Amino acid sequence: MKIEMYWDVGSTNTYFAIKLIKPLLARYGAELVLHPFNLGYVFRSNDYELMKEPKAKLRNRKRDLMRWAEKYGLPFQMPREFPIKSSRALRGSLAMRRQGKELEFVERVMERYWEQGDAGIAEYAGLRPIAQALGADPDEFERLSASDEIGEELARSTNEGIARDVFGVPMIIVGDELFWGKDRMEFVEDELRRRQVRAA
Repeated sequence: MKIEMYWDVGSTNTYFAIKLIKPLLARYGAELVLHPFNLGYVFRSNDYELMKEPKAKLRNRKRDLMRWAEKYGLPFQMPREFPIKSSRALRGSLAMRRQGKELEFVERVMERYWEQGDAGIAEYAGLRPIAQALGADPDEFERLSASDEIGEELARSTNEGIARDVFGVPMIIVGDELFWGKDRMEFVEDELRRRQVRAA
């Protein structure tokens, strides 16, 4: 069974979704297929600015995120520098896909930013040590990440997501069912259970 997830490192909810989907992967023997999605590009295309929302809503969102962290015992914290440019990290994930280390790379990037508050992951200088720790040559990692080939692959992944009605992240897809957000895991599990019964 396959679970797809469109993601962006700049999304708080993607951080939680990647953590919370792990038990489902184990329980159903499912494979997680990641698709980088350039959320900043999509926001700009729709003239949407996250930090221009009402201050009361932003305050409530921050408190709500901390409730999620407390509930699941996760060391989440809001970084001082937010939002950040995420395209280099998205490109880096595609470069690490070629070494079979995409998920590990994404998890470490997420942890560096959302747990340690390290905004350096917006630049290749901050991503190189992560890639190196996973066994990649940092020079080759940066060269490939910055290449036109990877740039085109990221644009294609984002555009394919838009064509599949992905409007934000995390977007979790099981078959042709789309589930938006970190708080849809029960619905995701219901769909996995249905498919498991159907296949039996």
